[in-house]
Amino acid sequence: MSLRETALAALHAKLQAGLAARTPAPLVLRNETVPQRLPLGGLVVLRDGETAEETPLLSPLAWAVEHRAEVEVVVAGATPTARAALLDTLLTAIAAAITADRTLGGAVEWAQPGSASCEDAEVEGAAAARAALIPVTLWFTAAGSPLS
Repeated sequence: MSLRETALAALHAKLQAGLAARTPAPLVLRNETVPQRLPLGGLVVLRDGETAEETPLLSPLAWAVEHRAEVEVVVAGATPTARAALLDTLLTAIAAAITADRTLGGAVEWAQPGSASCEDAEVEGAAAARAALIPVTLWFTAAGSPLS
């Protein structure tokens, strides 16, 4: 398994573990489409994202890789206030899960959640929802090739 895949799998596992204690717990997925019916606890989808930068390190050859994943959070609620409160709670829990172990169990050298961008999300035939997108930057060093 590549270091990129190891890092993304570790981030996904960290999100699952960090949000599992919430009641009701959100559904945490990876690279899935947002369903029309949202779970009561909300939906968290890790998107693999893309590599932002690859810097060669010489002697011995290694690559410092900066990869940007995205965490999409979607919640439903009866009122705008309820949606905003649930979204804020999930964003705080996601940041806490990542910052509690910035190496994601040793899978990366550093993980950094960024600021969320929020918007109202409307899906035809579904209840009103609120969504946020959180960039998460993962830094790791790969030997030989950035694809290692």
